[in-house]
Amino acid sequence: MAETLPFALLPPAAEGEIQLRAKPEARFCNPLNTMHGGWIMTMLDTAMALAAMTTLSRGEICPSHETSAKFVRPIRVDSGEMHIIGQVVSRGRTVITLEGRIEDSQGRLHAHGTSTCLVMGQRP
Repeated sequence: MAETLPFALLPPAAEGEIQLRAKPEARFCNPLNTMHGGWIMTMLDTAMALAAMTTLSRGEICPSHETSAKFVRPIRVDSGEMHIIGQVVSRGRTVITLEGRIEDSQGRLHAHGTSTCLVMGQRP
């Protein structure tokens, strides 16, 4: 996914938290000349899923069960580098609950979301 929608994974701050940096590109704009919702949701989904993965034991996987996003303010090509944060809210035996945020360099919220991932053993 990082080849299609370029982003940089920042060094992990702690287990259960992932931070990404991504710069909006014109090729991902919708007809309103703002970033397409698919780009925004993919950035949130990626950060939250990676945060969930930091909690897994050897042999576990965590497919997404559901994800939702709320768009707070438009992201434009000239919005500059965006900071995407994924955090584990709760890690149970079978479900991981997460939240994500997309902020600009001034810390203004542009989008946020939630997700749940199912904890499963990897099949052979």
